Amino acid sequence: MTAETTLIILGASGDLTSRLLLPALGQLLAREPERRVRLHGAGMDDWSDDQWRDTVRASFRETDADAAFSCIADTTYTQADITRADELQAILDAAEGRAALYFAVPPAVAAAACAALADVRLPTGTVLALEKPFGSDADGARRLNDILAGLVPEEQIFRVDHFLGRSTVLNLLGVRFANRIIEPVWSADDIASIEIRYDESLGLEGRAGYYDRAGALTDMIQSHLLQVMAFVTMEPPASLDERDLRDATGAVLRATAIWNDDPAGSSRRARYTAGTVAGRHYPSYADEPGVDPARETETLAEVVVEVRNARWQGVPITLRSGKALGHVDAEVVVRFHPVRHLPAGFTGDPHPSVLRFALGPDTMALELNVNSGADPLELERATLLAELGEGALKAYAEVLSGILDGDAMLSVRGDAAVDCWRIVQPVLDAWHAGAVPMDEYPAGVSSPAGWPAR
Repeated sequence: MTAETTLIILGASGDLTSRLLLPALGQLLAREPERRVRLHGAGMDDWSDDQWRDTVRASFRETDADAAFSCIADTTYTQADITRADELQAILDAAEGRAALYFAVPPAVAAAACAALADVRLPTGTVLALEKPFGSDADGARRLNDILAGLVPEEQIFRVDHFLGRSTVLNLLGVRFANRIIEPVWSADDIASIEIRYDESLGLEGRAGYYDRAGALTDMIQSHLLQVMAFVTMEPPASLDERDLRDATGAVLRATAIWNDDPAGSSRRARYTAGTVAGRHYPSYADEPGVDPARETETLAEVVVEVRNARWQGVPITLRSGKALGHVDAEVVVRFHPVRHLPAGFTGDPHPSVLRFALGPDTMALELNVNSGADPLELERATLLAELGEGALKAYAEVLSGILDGDAMLSVRGDAAVDCWRIVQPVLDAWHAGAVPMDEYPAGVSSPAGWPAR
Protein backbone atom coordinates (compact mmCIF):
# COMPACT_ATOMS: atom_id res chain seq x y z
CA MET A 1 0.00 0.00 0.00
CA THR A 2 1.46 3.38 -1.02
CA ALA A 3 1.59 6.05 1.65
CA GLU A 4 -0.51 9.16 1.14
CA THR A 5 2.15 11.22 2.93
CA THR A 6 5.76 10.69 3.90
CA LEU A 7 6.43 12.51 7.16
CA ILE A 8 10.13 13.38 7.18
CA ILE A 9 11.42 14.54 10.55
CA LEU A 10 14.61 16.57 10.19
CA GLY A 11 16.42 16.47 13.51
CA ALA A 12 15.06 12.99 14.20
CA SER A 13 17.70 12.12 16.80
CA GLY A 14 16.94 15.20 18.91
CA ASP A 15 14.96 15.71 22.11
CA LEU A 16 11.94 17.37 20.48
CA THR A 17 11.38 14.33 18.28
CA SER A 18 11.52 11.66 20.98
CA ARG A 19 9.83 13.71 23.70
CA LEU A 20 6.95 15.30 21.75
CA LEU A 21 6.64 14.46 18.06
CA LEU A 22 6.87 10.66 18.14
CA PRO A 23 4.54 10.14 21.13
CA ALA A 24 2.05 12.45 19.41
CA LEU A 25 2.35 10.57 16.13
CA GLY A 26 1.78 7.31 17.98
CA GLN A 27 -1.37 8.66 19.59
CA LEU A 28 -2.64 9.95 16.24
CA LEU A 29 -2.06 6.64 14.46
CA ALA A 30 -3.57 4.65 17.33
CA ARG A 31 -6.72 6.74 17.07
CA GLU A 32 -6.75 6.82 13.27
CA PRO A 33 -5.14 3.56 12.09
CA GLU A 34 -6.56 4.05 8.60
CA ARG A 35 -4.04 6.85 7.96
CA ARG A 36 -1.47 5.84 5.36
CA VAL A 37 1.72 7.49 6.52
CA ARG A 38 5.31 6.63 5.91
CA LEU A 39 7.81 7.91 8.49
CA HIS A 40 11.43 8.79 7.78
CA GLY A 41 13.94 10.29 10.17
CA ALA A 42 17.04 12.28 9.29
CA GLY A 43 19.65 13.72 11.60
CA MET A 44 23.32 14.33 12.26
CA ASP A 45 23.76 11.32 14.56
CA ASP A 46 25.09 8.08 13.13
CA TRP A 47 22.06 5.90 13.81
CA SER A 48 21.04 2.66 12.18
CA ASP A 49 17.48 1.96 11.05
CA ASP A 50 17.10 -0.42 13.99
CA GLN A 51 18.23 2.22 16.49
CA TRP A 52 15.72 4.67 15.01
CA ARG A 53 12.92 2.09 15.12
CA ASP A 54 13.69 1.36 18.77
CA THR A 55 13.38 5.08 19.50
CA VAL A 56 10.06 5.29 17.65
CA ARG A 57 8.71 2.20 19.40
CA ALA A 58 9.71 3.51 22.85
CA SER A 59 8.10 6.89 22.14
CA PHE A 60 4.86 5.27 20.95
CA ARG A 61 4.76 3.32 24.21
CA GLU A 62 4.60 6.61 26.16
CA THR A 63 1.10 7.25 24.78
CA ASP A 64 -0.01 3.61 24.98
CA ALA A 65 0.28 3.41 21.21
CA ASP A 66 2.41 0.26 20.96
CA ALA A 67 0.00 -1.34 18.51
CA ALA A 68 0.20 1.68 16.20
CA PHE A 69 3.88 0.97 15.53
CA SER A 70 2.80 -1.60 12.95
CA CYS A 71 1.48 1.30 10.82
CA ILE A 72 5.01 2.65 10.29
CA ALA A 73 7.14 -0.41 11.16
CA ASP A 74 9.18 0.03 7.97
CA THR A 75 10.36 3.49 9.04
CA THR A 76 13.94 4.32 8.07
CA TYR A 77 16.65 6.74 9.14
CA THR A 78 19.28 8.70 7.21
CA GLN A 79 22.34 10.37 8.65
CA ALA A 80 22.41 13.69 6.82
CA ASP A 81 23.48 17.30 6.90
CA ILE A 82 20.12 18.92 6.24
CA THR A 83 21.74 22.21 5.22
CA ARG A 84 23.12 20.50 2.07
CA ALA A 85 20.87 20.51 -0.99
CA ASP A 86 22.16 17.19 -2.35
CA GLU A 87 21.42 15.34 0.88
CA LEU A 88 17.95 16.87 1.13
CA GLN A 89 17.28 15.90 -2.48
CA ALA A 90 18.15 12.27 -1.78
CA ILE A 91 15.76 12.19 1.19
CA LEU A 92 12.91 13.73 -0.81
CA ASP A 93 13.47 11.48 -3.81
CA ALA A 94 12.74 8.48 -1.60
CA ALA A 95 9.42 9.90 -0.33
CA GLU A 96 6.09 8.30 -1.23
CA GLY A 97 3.05 10.42 -1.94
CA ARG A 98 3.10 13.95 -0.60
CA ALA A 99 6.19 14.96 1.40
CA ALA A 100 5.85 16.74 4.75
CA LEU A 101 9.15 18.08 6.08
CA TYR A 102 9.10 18.75 9.83
CA PHE A 103 12.07 20.85 10.96
CA ALA A 104 12.66 19.62 14.53
CA VAL A 105 15.88 21.61 14.73
CA PRO A 106 17.00 24.98 16.14
CA PRO A 107 15.70 28.03 14.24
CA ALA A 108 19.08 28.88 12.68
CA VAL A 109 19.47 25.35 11.31
CA ALA A 110 15.90 25.38 9.98
CA ALA A 111 16.57 28.67 8.18
CA ALA A 112 19.77 27.27 6.61
CA ALA A 113 17.95 24.11 5.53
CA CYS A 114 15.15 26.14 3.93
CA ALA A 115 17.74 28.17 2.02
CA ALA A 116 19.26 24.91 0.76
CA LEU A 117 15.84 23.77 -0.48
CA ALA A 118 16.03 26.49 -3.16
CA ASP A 119 18.31 24.09 -5.05
CA VAL A 120 16.10 21.04 -4.50
CA ARG A 121 13.31 19.65 -6.71
CA LEU A 122 10.38 19.56 -4.32
CA PRO A 123 7.62 17.03 -4.94
CA THR A 124 4.24 18.54 -5.77
CA GLY A 125 2.30 19.44 -2.63
CA THR A 126 5.33 19.41 -0.31
CA VAL A 127 4.51 20.76 3.15
CA LEU A 128 7.09 22.60 5.27
CA ALA A 129 6.58 22.66 9.05
CA LEU A 130 8.81 24.90 11.16
CA GLU A 131 8.92 25.24 14.93
CA LYS A 132 8.83 28.64 16.56
CA PRO A 133 10.49 31.01 17.22
CA PHE A 134 10.27 31.87 13.55
CA GLY A 135 13.38 33.89 12.83
CA SER A 136 15.20 35.92 15.47
CA ASP A 137 13.63 39.33 14.80
CA ALA A 138 11.14 40.96 12.43
CA ASP A 139 13.68 41.37 9.62
CA GLY A 140 14.81 37.76 9.99
CA ALA A 141 11.21 36.56 9.92
CA ARG A 142 10.59 38.56 6.73
CA ARG A 143 13.69 37.08 5.08
CA LEU A 144 12.65 33.56 6.05
CA ASN A 145 9.14 34.24 4.72
CA ASP A 146 10.66 35.33 1.41
CA ILE A 147 12.70 32.11 1.19
CA LEU A 148 9.67 29.95 1.95
CA ALA A 149 7.47 31.85 -0.52
CA GLY A 150 9.93 30.88 -3.25
CA LEU A 151 9.52 27.21 -2.36
CA VAL A 152 5.81 26.47 -1.78
CA PRO A 153 2.51 28.39 -1.47
CA GLU A 154 1.66 29.93 1.92
CA GLU A 155 -1.04 27.33 2.63
CA GLN A 156 1.67 24.63 2.52
CA ILE A 157 3.78 26.36 5.18
CA PHE A 158 3.07 25.40 8.79
CA ARG A 159 4.64 27.69 11.37
CA VAL A 160 3.95 25.42 14.30
CA ASP A 161 2.50 26.74 17.53
CA HIS A 162 1.39 23.82 19.68
CA PHE A 163 -0.38 26.28 22.02
CA LEU A 164 -2.96 26.61 19.28
CA GLY A 165 -4.16 23.04 19.76
CA ARG A 166 -7.54 22.70 18.15
CA SER A 167 -9.45 21.88 21.35
CA THR A 168 -8.09 24.77 23.40
CA VAL A 169 -8.65 27.35 20.66
CA LEU A 170 -12.13 26.13 19.80
CA ASN A 171 -13.09 26.10 23.49
CA LEU A 172 -12.19 29.80 23.67
CA LEU A 173 -14.05 30.61 20.48
CA GLY A 174 -17.08 28.52 21.39
CA VAL A 175 -17.56 30.34 24.69
CA ARG A 176 -16.99 33.74 23.04
CA PHE A 177 -19.18 33.42 20.00
CA ALA A 178 -21.87 30.87 20.89
CA ASN A 179 -23.26 32.52 24.04
CA ARG A 180 -25.50 35.56 23.98
CA ILE A 181 -24.59 36.28 27.59
CA ILE A 182 -20.87 36.54 26.72
CA GLU A 183 -20.58 37.81 23.14
CA PRO A 184 -22.13 41.30 23.64
CA VAL A 185 -19.88 42.15 26.63
CA TRP A 186 -16.59 41.12 24.98
CA SER A 187 -15.06 44.59 24.57
CA ALA A 188 -13.58 47.54 26.43
CA ASP A 189 -17.09 48.67 27.36
CA ASP A 190 -17.34 45.84 29.89
CA ILE A 191 -13.86 44.34 30.24
CA ALA A 192 -11.28 46.17 32.37
CA SER A 193 -8.21 43.98 31.77
CA ILE A 194 -6.99 40.69 30.36
CA GLU A 195 -4.09 38.57 31.59
CA ILE A 196 -2.58 35.60 29.78
CA ARG A 197 0.05 33.73 31.72
CA TYR A 198 2.01 30.54 31.55
CA ASP A 199 3.96 29.97 34.76
CA GLU A 200 5.94 26.74 35.10
CA SER A 201 7.44 24.94 38.09
CA LEU A 202 10.10 23.38 35.84
CA GLY A 203 13.50 24.99 35.52
CA LEU A 204 15.93 24.93 32.62
CA GLU A 205 15.84 21.12 32.28
CA GLY A 206 19.03 20.90 30.22
CA ARG A 207 17.85 23.28 27.47
CA ALA A 208 20.58 25.90 27.91
CA GLY A 209 21.75 25.54 24.32
CA TYR A 210 18.47 27.02 23.12
CA TYR A 211 16.92 28.79 26.09
CA ASP A 212 19.94 30.87 27.12
CA ARG A 213 19.82 32.55 23.72
CA ALA A 214 16.06 33.05 23.80
CA GLY A 215 14.71 33.67 27.30
CA ALA A 216 11.12 33.81 28.47
CA LEU A 217 10.12 36.78 26.31
CA THR A 218 11.12 35.16 23.02
CA ASP A 219 10.48 31.54 23.98
CA MET A 220 6.97 32.05 25.30
CA ILE A 221 5.48 35.55 24.91
CA GLN A 222 6.62 36.27 21.35
CA SER A 223 6.22 32.69 20.19
CA HIS A 224 3.00 31.60 21.90
CA LEU A 225 1.12 33.98 24.19
CA LEU A 226 0.63 36.68 21.56
CA GLN A 227 -1.08 34.08 19.39
CA VAL A 228 -3.39 33.09 22.26
CA MET A 229 -4.12 36.78 22.80
CA ALA A 230 -5.08 37.13 19.15
CA PHE A 231 -7.75 34.42 19.51
CA VAL A 232 -9.07 36.00 22.72
CA THR A 233 -9.41 39.47 21.18
CA MET A 234 -10.06 38.95 17.45
CA GLU A 235 -13.21 40.12 15.69
CA PRO A 236 -15.75 37.37 14.94
CA PRO A 237 -14.65 35.63 11.73
CA ALA A 238 -17.18 34.69 9.07
CA SER A 239 -16.14 31.04 9.41
CA LEU A 240 -13.53 28.87 11.05
CA ASP A 241 -11.72 28.04 7.85
CA GLU A 242 -8.04 28.80 7.40
CA ARG A 243 -8.44 32.09 5.54
CA ASP A 244 -11.12 33.72 7.71
CA LEU A 245 -9.56 32.65 11.00
CA ARG A 246 -6.05 33.76 10.13
CA ASP A 247 -7.33 37.04 8.66
CA ALA A 248 -9.01 37.77 12.00
CA THR A 249 -5.99 36.95 14.18
CA GLY A 250 -3.66 38.79 11.80
CA ALA A 251 -5.74 41.96 12.04
CA VAL A 252 -5.52 41.91 15.85
CA LEU A 253 -1.76 41.48 15.84
CA ARG A 254 -1.35 44.38 13.39
CA ALA A 255 -3.27 46.57 15.85
CA THR A 256 -1.22 45.51 18.90
CA ALA A 257 1.49 47.66 20.48
CA ILE A 258 3.25 48.07 23.81
CA TRP A 259 1.10 49.80 26.42
CA ASN A 260 1.59 53.60 26.32
CA ASP A 261 4.47 53.04 23.84
CA ASP A 262 6.63 52.72 26.96
CA PRO A 263 8.58 49.45 26.79
CA ALA A 264 10.59 50.19 29.92
CA GLY A 265 7.56 51.07 32.02
CA SER A 266 5.37 48.30 30.59
CA SER A 267 7.67 45.33 31.05
CA ARG A 268 9.48 43.41 33.78
CA ARG A 269 12.15 40.72 33.73
CA ALA A 270 13.74 38.45 36.29
CA ARG A 271 15.67 35.21 36.65
CA TYR A 272 15.66 32.58 39.35
CA THR A 273 18.26 32.06 42.02
CA ALA A 274 18.80 28.89 44.04
CA GLY A 275 15.69 27.46 45.65
CA THR A 276 13.37 24.50 45.99
CA VAL A 277 10.26 23.68 43.96
CA ALA A 278 8.07 20.80 45.15
CA GLY A 279 10.98 19.26 47.03
CA ARG A 280 13.40 19.58 44.10
CA HIS A 281 16.41 21.85 44.50
CA TYR A 282 17.40 24.15 41.65
CA PRO A 283 20.72 25.99 41.43
CA SER A 284 20.70 29.63 40.39
CA TYR A 285 19.96 29.99 36.71
CA ALA A 286 23.35 31.63 36.23
CA ASP A 287 24.97 28.45 37.59
CA GLU A 288 23.03 26.03 35.39
CA PRO A 289 25.25 24.01 32.99
CA GLY A 290 25.64 25.74 29.64
CA VAL A 291 24.41 29.16 30.81
CA ASP A 292 26.44 32.29 30.09
CA PRO A 293 25.55 34.73 32.90
CA ALA A 294 26.81 37.65 30.80
CA ARG A 295 23.85 37.22 28.46
CA GLU A 296 21.47 38.22 31.27
CA THR A 297 18.81 35.86 30.01
CA GLU A 298 15.50 36.23 31.83
CA THR A 299 13.54 33.24 33.10
CA LEU A 300 10.45 35.32 33.92
CA ALA A 301 9.02 38.01 31.67
CA GLU A 302 5.96 40.24 31.85
CA VAL A 303 4.80 42.63 29.14
CA VAL A 304 1.68 44.81 28.93
CA VAL A 305 0.24 45.43 25.47
CA GLU A 306 -2.84 47.06 23.97
CA VAL A 307 -4.95 46.25 20.93
CA ARG A 308 -5.58 49.65 19.38
CA ASN A 309 -8.94 49.24 17.74
CA ALA A 310 -12.53 50.20 18.51
CA ARG A 311 -13.19 47.03 20.50
CA TRP A 312 -10.17 47.05 22.83
CA GLN A 313 -8.58 50.52 23.02
CA GLY A 314 -7.69 51.27 26.64
CA VAL A 315 -7.70 47.67 27.93
CA PRO A 316 -4.31 46.57 29.35
CA ILE A 317 -3.42 43.02 28.30
CA THR A 318 -0.68 41.45 30.42
CA LEU A 319 1.37 38.59 29.02
CA ARG A 320 3.53 36.71 31.52
CA SER A 321 5.60 33.54 31.55
CA GLY A 322 8.26 32.16 33.83
CA LYS A 323 10.16 29.11 35.05
CA ALA A 324 10.99 27.56 38.44
CA LEU A 325 7.98 29.19 40.08
CA GLY A 326 6.12 27.84 43.08
CA HIS A 327 2.99 27.09 41.10
CA VAL A 328 1.83 25.92 37.70
CA ASP A 329 -0.52 28.47 36.21
CA ALA A 330 -1.60 28.50 32.57
CA GLU A 331 -4.71 30.56 32.06
CA VAL A 332 -6.49 33.47 30.42
CA VAL A 333 -8.01 35.82 33.00
CA VAL A 334 -10.69 38.30 31.89
CA ARG A 335 -11.61 40.90 34.52
CA PHE A 336 -14.80 42.89 34.01
CA HIS A 337 -15.55 46.43 35.12
CA PRO A 338 -17.45 46.81 38.42
CA VAL A 339 -21.17 47.46 38.24
CA ARG A 340 -22.07 51.12 37.66
CA HIS A 341 -24.38 51.25 40.69
CA LEU A 342 -24.91 48.95 43.66
CA PRO A 343 -28.12 49.64 45.59
CA ALA A 344 -27.54 50.89 49.14
CA GLY A 345 -28.10 48.23 51.75
CA PHE A 346 -25.84 45.51 50.44
CA THR A 347 -22.83 44.65 52.56
CA GLY A 348 -19.64 42.92 51.62
CA ASP A 349 -17.19 43.71 48.86
CA PRO A 350 -18.70 43.54 45.35
CA HIS A 351 -15.56 42.53 43.48
CA PRO A 352 -15.82 42.74 39.69
CA SER A 353 -16.69 39.51 37.89
CA VAL A 354 -13.80 37.42 36.57
CA LEU A 355 -13.83 34.81 33.81
CA ARG A 356 -10.93 32.34 33.72
CA PHE A 357 -9.95 29.89 31.01
CA ALA A 358 -7.41 27.33 32.16
CA LEU A 359 -5.16 26.10 29.36
CA GLY A 360 -4.76 22.39 30.04
CA PRO A 361 -6.67 20.78 31.45
CA ASP A 362 -9.19 23.07 29.82
CA THR A 363 -11.71 24.52 32.27
CA MET A 364 -13.73 27.70 32.56
CA ALA A 365 -14.48 29.42 35.86
CA LEU A 366 -16.79 32.41 36.29
CA GLU A 367 -16.44 34.31 39.58
CA LEU A 368 -19.62 36.14 40.59
CA ASN A 369 -21.08 38.02 43.54
CA VAL A 370 -24.12 36.27 45.07
CA ASN A 371 -26.22 36.66 48.18
CA SER A 372 -24.99 34.95 51.30
CA GLY A 373 -27.05 32.07 52.63
CA ALA A 374 -26.79 33.43 56.17
CA ASP A 375 -27.64 37.06 55.33
CA PRO A 376 -29.32 37.82 51.99
CA LEU A 377 -28.02 41.41 52.11
CA GLU A 378 -24.42 40.29 52.42
CA LEU A 379 -22.54 39.61 49.19
CA GLU A 380 -20.16 36.67 48.91
CA ARG A 381 -18.10 35.18 46.13
CA ALA A 382 -19.21 32.13 44.16
CA THR A 383 -17.42 30.35 41.34
CA LEU A 384 -19.20 28.52 38.55
CA LEU A 385 -16.89 25.88 37.08
CA ALA A 386 -17.21 24.06 33.76
CA GLU A 387 -14.90 21.41 32.36
CA LEU A 388 -14.39 22.06 28.67
CA GLY A 389 -13.62 19.54 25.97
CA GLU A 390 -10.13 18.20 26.63
CA GLY A 391 -9.88 16.87 23.10
CA ALA A 392 -8.99 13.37 22.05
CA LEU A 393 -5.45 14.26 20.99
CA LYS A 394 -2.40 15.85 22.55
CA ALA A 395 -1.46 19.29 21.23
CA TYR A 396 1.34 17.96 19.02
CA ALA A 397 -0.93 15.20 17.71
CA GLU A 398 -3.36 17.91 16.63
CA VAL A 399 -0.46 19.77 15.00
CA LEU A 400 0.59 16.64 13.10
CA SER A 401 -3.01 15.96 12.09
CA GLY A 402 -3.22 19.40 10.49
CA ILE A 403 0.11 18.90 8.69
CA LEU A 404 -0.82 15.48 7.35
CA ASP A 405 -4.26 16.74 6.26
CA GLY A 406 -2.88 19.93 4.74
CA ASP A 407 -5.15 22.01 7.01
CA ALA A 408 -3.34 25.24 7.94
CA MET A 409 -6.22 26.55 10.08
CA LEU A 410 -4.18 26.75 13.29
CA SER A 411 -0.73 27.38 11.88
CA VAL A 412 0.75 30.87 12.08
CA ARG A 413 0.63 32.88 8.87
CA GLY A 414 3.76 34.66 7.68
CA ASP A 415 2.58 38.22 8.35
CA ALA A 416 1.51 37.26 11.88
CA ALA A 417 4.95 35.82 12.63
CA VAL A 418 6.53 39.13 11.62
CA ASP A 419 4.05 41.15 13.68
CA CYS A 420 4.79 39.15 16.82
CA TRP A 421 8.44 40.18 16.53
CA ARG A 422 7.47 43.79 15.79
CA ILE A 423 5.37 43.95 18.95
CA VAL A 424 8.10 42.76 21.33
CA GLN A 425 11.09 44.42 19.65
CA PRO A 426 10.82 47.70 21.65
CA VAL A 427 10.94 45.65 24.86
CA LEU A 428 13.97 43.68 23.68
CA ASP A 429 15.69 46.94 22.77
CA ALA A 430 14.91 48.47 26.17
CA TRP A 431 16.24 45.40 27.96
CA HIS A 432 19.42 45.31 25.89
CA ALA A 433 19.96 49.00 26.72
CA GLY A 434 19.64 48.26 30.46
CA ALA A 435 16.49 50.37 30.83
CA VAL A 436 14.70 47.57 32.72
CA PRO A 437 16.47 46.03 35.74
CA MET A 438 16.97 42.28 35.99
CA ASP A 439 15.12 41.28 39.14
CA GLU A 440 15.74 37.98 40.92
CA TYR A 441 13.51 35.47 42.66
CA PRO A 442 14.33 32.29 44.57
CA ALA A 443 13.13 29.19 42.75
CA GLY A 444 9.83 28.14 44.33
CA VAL A 445 8.24 31.54 44.96
CA SER A 446 5.22 32.85 43.05
CA SER A 447 6.68 36.21 41.99
CA PRO A 448 9.73 38.37 42.66
CA ALA A 449 9.53 40.85 45.50
CA GLY A 450 7.75 44.00 44.36
CA TRP A 451 5.83 42.28 41.55
CA PRO A 452 2.07 41.83 41.80
CA ALA A 453 1.19 38.76 43.85
CA ARG A 454 -0.13 35.75 41.91
